[in-house]
Amino acid sequence: MMAPVALATQPQHPIESFDAARYPDARLAEVVGFDPTKYLGDKGLRTLDRLTKLLVVAARLAMHDAGFKKDGAYVSSSPERVGICCSNAYGSLEAITELDRVAKLEDARYINPSKFPNTVANSASGYVSIWEDLRALNVSVSDGNCGGLDAAACADVYLDTGRADAVLIGGGEALSEALYLAFHKLGALDERSSCLGEGAALLALEPMEAAKARGATICAQLVGYGTAFVAPESESLIHASAEAMERAITFAIADAGLAAGAIDVVASGVSGLARFDECEMKAIDAVLGTSVAVAAPKAILGETLGAGGAMGIAAALAWLDGAPPAMLLRGTAPRDVRTVLVTSMGFYGNASAVIVRR
Repeated sequence: MMAPVALATQPQHPIESFDAARYPDARLAEVVGFDPTKYLGDKGLRTLDRLTKLLVVAARLAMHDAGFKKDGAYVSSSPERVGICCSNAYGSLEAITELDRVAKLEDARYINPSKFPNTVANSASGYVSIWEDLRALNVSVSDGNCGGLDAAACADVYLDTGRADAVLIGGGEALSEALYLAFHKLGALDERSSCLGEGAALLALEPMEAAKARGATICAQLVGYGTAFVAPESESLIHASAEAMERAITFAIADAGLAAGAIDVVASGVSGLARFDECEMKAIDAVLGTSVAVAAPKAILGETLGAGGAMGIAAALAWLDGAPPAMLLRGTAPRDVRTVLVTSMGFYGNASAVIVRR
């Protein structure tokens, strides 16, 4: 068993994503001072919810960083050949709650119809496609914490079948009062080491040959993926499965054609929830042994749910680029990190893993 992980500390700034005056003990890892107008301008944002703004900004930065666009215009590939496959676990909750509150406390006639599209789970990725002119495909993955990694597997299918030349993959999650209350009432936030977070991370995934042909700067290769699900033995919906995590890691290593010893560091999904953290570490130990270096990006970012896997990949890319792995739970990462395993454990018996290499 491992000791509980101490996650992001009590913020010293006022909560901005919702009115948290009634929750003085709320522990949230928020995107501080988020101003989408710096990246998107001040027009067309009024009806967008926080999740959509986070994802659109991430997509714009990703498209320019990957070299598909410059100064807002395509300079590589075309709108018809670039798509998006992204995850969100509870993305519609803010909009649903807002409209429901108006209907119950005022009158359904006062519901703002321009905000109704935000209640649909795939609306955020839809707006990304509109804002960034991504016409190849638009797919939303909604399977909890594992979605940020499962989006990569979905995108791989579309690339393999020629539906697109490149796909933005990743995920996003936004804090809201409803989300905080849901986890608080479930008791998930009673452990003082756990902390909800938010954010969006999108990465450009494309075949190696295509990336080289257009002169792209290649950050890493995604070489392995695995996922598994183990149903609960009781009627409990929320449960952790070490077996599912173990199988997902095993599948990812086999898919990459690597030996377990090739993993330099694990970007784990450890989030401060003791029951889930213990199961994840048990699975890592079973497949990789107890000496492998294990890091917890969520100790800095908080539990970002549907965005967690994408955040883990982003952390892995930083380590592959030479940054020392942050928040190591145990072990010592090599100075020259070349291979990172990224894991995500779901709340419902599911687990996923990907492997990225320099």
